[in-house]
Formats: sequence, structure tokens, C-alpha cells
Amino acid sequence: MNTLKTLKLTLCITALACTGLAQAATVTMNTVDAKGTSTPAGTIEYHATQYGVVFTPNLKGLPPGIHGFHVHTNPNCGPGMQDGKMVAGLAAGGHLDPAHTGKHEGPWGNGHLGDLPALYVDSDGTATYPVLAPRLRMSDLKGHSLMIHAGGDNHSDHPAMLGGGGARMVCGVTS
Repeated sequence: MNTLKTLKLTLCITALACTGLAQAATVTMNTVDAKGTSTPAGTIEYHATQYGVVFTPNLKGLPPGIHGFHVHTNPNCGPGMQDGKMVAGLAAGGHLDPAHTGKHEGPWGNGHLGDLPALYVDSDGTATYPVLAPRLRMSDLKGHSLMIHAGGDNHSDHPAMLGGGGARMVCGVTS
């Protein structure tokens, strides 16, 4: 009888542990260019919290400063054609916007769900500071891509569209 109880308890604990593991994922991030070549830049781990999803980067070789950081619609980091020119990371599509708001209101607004807080890169080119996305759930991230842009993001469509961020420079596909 005790063996059966022990077995049931073990199965319950294992099931709970597996549930917790399902609430974390790691994305391999690579630099992107218009030719479709890429080089490893590191990883970003993300996990669920009661406050939203926390992204913890472990990246290197990036330009120092603040960079726009978003969830993009497509699970593809390849280049694409825009205005007759190949553009790095364009196959990732636009910012994740399942509600079709068409608005760039930042991580706390009611616009694109894929708008994340800016990613900070230290003077040595490493990014390790966690970022909290309060509106996201783990299920929102499956089958999309994470994108880091050159330059900052003002989380507005003014004075420039999509926060005025620069080119797509680092990308990884979520699973």
C-alpha cells in the first residue's frame, strides 16, 4: 500500500516539475544580414512569471547602447526584398500584432503585443540584463521570432514609424 502511495506521489511531483519546465525556453540568436548569412550572437532565455514573461539575454558582440527589441510575426530570420533591395531579417515580418491594432504603443500600451522594453548592451558588447514583457504569455511566443534592432525605440509612431528603431541586426526563432 505504501509503495502505491509513494509511486503516485512521485508521479505527481514529476508531472509538476515537467509543467514548470514547459514554462521556460531558450532561443539561439544570430546576427543577420541582407545576404542571408548569420553568426552566433548568443541566447535569450524566457520564462513565465506572475508579472509577464521575463527575457534574459546572454549575448555578445553587439554595439553598445539601447536597442529596440520585439517579437516579430514570422518564425523566419532570413532576408527579404523591400523597395528593390534585400533587407536583413525582413522574412520575420512585422511586430506581433494579433489584435490588428496597427499601433506601436510600447510594452505597457494597447498596441502591438510584440513591443518589448528596450534591450541594453554594455560597453563591452554584452547584453545580460533581463527584460520584462508584462502583456505576454508563453503561448504568445510560440512560432514567432525575437528581433533586436540597431538603435533605440521610443515606443511611439512619432516622429518616426515603429519607434524610430534602426535596421534588424540580431534574430532568433521561438519554438
